Amino acid sequence: MAVNDSMAHLSDALFTTAIATYSVALVGYCAEYAFGRRGRIARTSTVVVTAEPVRVSAASAPQRTRVLTTAGGPAGLDSSFDDSPARAVPSPSTRSSRRGWAEQAGAGAVAVTVVGFVIHLSSIVLRGTAVDRVPWGNMYEFSMVVGLIAVAAWLAVLARMPELRYLGVFVLVPVVVVMFLAGNVLYAQASPLVPALQSYWLAIHVSAAASGEGMLMTSAVLAGLYLIKMRYTATVAAGRPARFPVSVGERLPSAQSLDKASYRIVAFAFPIFTFGVICGAIWAEAAWGRYWGWDPKETWAFISWVVYAAYLHARATAGWKGRGAAWINLAGFAAMTFNFFVVNMVVSGLHSYAGLN
Repeated sequence: MAVNDSMAHLSDALFTTAIATYSVALVGYCAEYAFGRRGRIARTSTVVVTAEPVRVSAASAPQRTRVLTTAGGPAGLDSSFDDSPARAVPSPSTRSSRRGWAEQAGAGAVAVTVVGFVIHLSSIVLRGTAVDRVPWGNMYEFSMVVGLIAVAAWLAVLARMPELRYLGVFVLVPVVVVMFLAGNVLYAQASPLVPALQSYWLAIHVSAAASGEGMLMTSAVLAGLYLIKMRYTATVAAGRPARFPVSVGERLPSAQSLDKASYRIVAFAFPIFTFGVICGAIWAEAAWGRYWGWDPKETWAFISWVVYAAYLHARATAGWKGRGAAWINLAGFAAMTFNFFVVNMVVSGLHSYAGLN
C-alpha cells in the first residue's frame, strides 16, 4: 500500500499549526482569567467549605483600605483614612474597560479554539487519507485523536456551562503538552498498518478508547481545579496566606460548578471507554484465541476501568462527593496515563504497537 507523502507532510504541517493555534487561544484564556469579570467575581465571592456557605470571619478576612466619604455617600462606610500608603483608585469606567477587553479576549479565545479544532481535525483526516486507513494505528496518531477529543469535550462543557470559559487555560495546557510530545517524542512516519492491526476492530476499539480517554483528561483537569478550590477555601477560612498553587483557587468558580462539570464528563465518557474495552476483548479473541490474557496493557486498562467504576458507583449509591471522589477521578486518569506512556514505551507485550521511530 503506497503512502501519499504530500498529504502526510500537509497533515504534519496542520498538526503543528493546530498546536500554535491552541497556544494563541491560551493567551486569550489567560487574559480573561487574570483580568476578566468572572475571575474577579470568583475572587470576591462567598467562601464555600461544605454544602452551606461560610463567610470568612472579620478577624481572618484581609483588611481593606477605608475610604473617605462625603455627606450623601453610601451609608455604613468609614469616613476616616487608614494608615496604608496612598494609591490611585481606577475609575469605574477604567475598570469596566479593562474587564470588557479581557472578556473579549476570552470570547476570542473560544473562537480561536474552534479554529484550532477544525485545523486539528483536518490534520487527522489527511493523515488517514495519506495512509488509506483509520489514523490511529500508533502512539503518535492516538495522541492526535486524544487531544482532539479533549478539546471537543471542553467545547461541549462551554456550551452547557459558559461561565467556566475563563478556565480554558487549564484545559488547553495539558492538550498542548500532549500534542507537543506527540509531535516530538512519539512521532511516527506515515506508513501502512502492521499485519496484526489490519482489522476492522481497530476502527471500533481504538476510536472508543481514544474518545473516552480524551474526555476523561478534561474531567481530570476540572477535578484538579476542584481540589485547588477546596484547599484555597480552607486556607482562607483558617486565616492562613494562600501560596501557589493554592492561590490559583482565588479566581476559580465555585467548587460545586467544578465538581458537577467533572462528574458529568465522567458519566458520559465511562460507557464509551467501557465499550472500547469490550471491543478490545472481542478483537483479542479473534486475533489470539482468547478474550482476556492479562497482558500488561489489558491489565492496566482493567485497573483504570475499575477506578472509574468505583468513582461513579460511590457517587451514585452513597452520594459520595468532595475531595475523596475527586482524588479517585485523578487516580483513574493516572492509571490511564501510565498505561499509555509506560506500558506502551517500556513494558513489552502483545500490544507493543507504539510505532516509535
